[in-house]
Amino acid sequence: MTETTPYEKTLAALDALHAEDPRRVTVEGEALPLELWHAGRMSAWLERLAPAADELTRLAVRAQHLQRWQVPRSDYPEGRVGYLTWRRDQGQRAGETTARLMVEAGYREEQAEQTARMIRKQGLGRDPGTQAVEDCACLVFLENYLADFSTQVDHDHLIRIVQKTWKKMSPRAHELALDLPMSDAARGLVEEALAG
Repeated sequence: MTETTPYEKTLAALDALHAEDPRRVTVEGEALPLELWHAGRMSAWLERLAPAADELTRLAVRAQHLQRWQVPRSDYPEGRVGYLTWRRDQGQRAGETTARLMVEAGYREEQAEQTARMIRKQGLGRDPGTQAVEDCACLVFLENYLADFSTQVDHDHLIRIVQKTWKKMSPRAHELALDLPMSDAARGLVEEALAG
């Protein structure tokens, strides 16, 4: 299929970059680029969270982890400040790249900048698009990464992470999260975090 609209062109360009991720995840016996798989999970959650989302929100959600493998977390200092700096820089890079791809595909500069703001998580809690990006990221984390993450950090730290994640989510995302299939251990962590 030939991409004809700015949305289709941008989506194809984003997915081409996602597909360059050298890391792999095996899904149903097929090895996929991790970032392409992650972007697909983000988009799938958006369909459940806000099926009427506009194109700009759809692109922001799809691009949230764009080329994240290029600047690993280990390039930044340990601890919260290092993590927050890395995450901010990743959002800035992903936003700039996505905005450039959008303009090249035919979007106006202001549309590209609006999408970049969502990717940078500016306006969280106020802007519906930014909130959708955050909600999808939190749902992907809870669905796919919480169980493995729980083996890497101590219990109390993990409870705080789940509490902070929950605070950033919308009521609709809370509903979806509570319906997630989770291991007994993961569900216990979420319940403990919410009770605390």
